[in-house]
Amino acid sequence: MAESASRCDFCAYYDYDEEAEQYVCEIDLDEDEMLNFLSFNTQSCPYFNPYDEYKIVEKQN
Repeated sequence: MAESASRCDFCAYYDYDEEAEQYVCEIDLDEDEMLNFLSFNTQSCPYFNPYDEYKIVEKQN
């Protein structure tokens, strides 16, 4: 059965951690924010920021 992609897969904060050998959310949250974050479903994450590589290229021009 194929796994469906989560919204995290398209988030700017979701990056590969070579040391842990897995993808992790790298948003910097304090303890209260982390507790709230962990209680949300990834499909409705309040910190979602779409990764847009074209936006990065535009800033370089």
